[in-house]
Amino acid sequence: MKYMGSKGRIAKYILPIMLNEFKKQNCEIFIDAAVGGANLLDKVDSNIERYGNDINEYLIELYNKLGTGWLPPKLITELDYNYIRQNKDEDKALTGYVAFAMSFGGKWFGGYRRDIKGTKEDNVLKVKNEIIQSRRSFNSIKKQAALLKGCKFSNKNIVEICPIKKALIYCDIPYKGTTKYKHDFDYDLFYNWCFKMKNSGHVIFVSEYTMPNEFKCVWEKDISNTLNITNGFKATEKLFIL
Repeated sequence: MKYMGSKGRIAKYILPIMLNEFKKQNCEIFIDAAVGGANLLDKVDSNIERYGNDINEYLIELYNKLGTGWLPPKLITELDYNYIRQNKDEDKALTGYVAFAMSFGGKWFGGYRRDIKGTKEDNVLKVKNEIIQSRRSFNSIKKQAALLKGCKFSNKNIVEICPIKKALIYCDIPYKGTTKYKHDFDYDLFYNWCFKMKNSGHVIFVSEYTMPNEFKCVWEKDISNTLNITNGFKATEKLFIL
């Protein structure tokens, strides 16, 4: 699913590193602690016990409902989008889908996505865009729902996660100095939680640009993105292990 800050593009690089450590450390479960668009979790082998967590309740409602076989409507018009934005709690699962999959840049209600230029002024192009965008988003979530079958999802703050089984916990946290997400993020509280999880025997990986010295960078690559205040820049994506 389209999502701001998605790790879908780099999953092929960072996931093998984590899964190798998962096997090496004899972990029992894989937790994506800030699952977002689930574009990394959906690539984890289904034979592994998988968990996805996110502080956004609408996203978790979406994933849980997808697990029942539900799929969103095949067509979401701009009028539908605006109605759902004003009535978020009417159908939380649908809101979770529309807020990201149908939004520009995959940002929480960042404006109805327009794949065709000129759709604001031309009603024919506008309708064509709504059909194309809806079809793309629907096909994407339908495919992803099958890949996520068997995953368990929870709606918690990251620092509330406390696994019983030995876990590899991947944390794709909001990056410092980038576009704000729906919820504020307490970095110091997060670092302390990481140390606690490490001391409890769990394996912690974090995606960020920079981390405290206790975290070791195990992978990095220059990636073009638009998450920063300055649109359109290259930054060095990094994967850290504690």
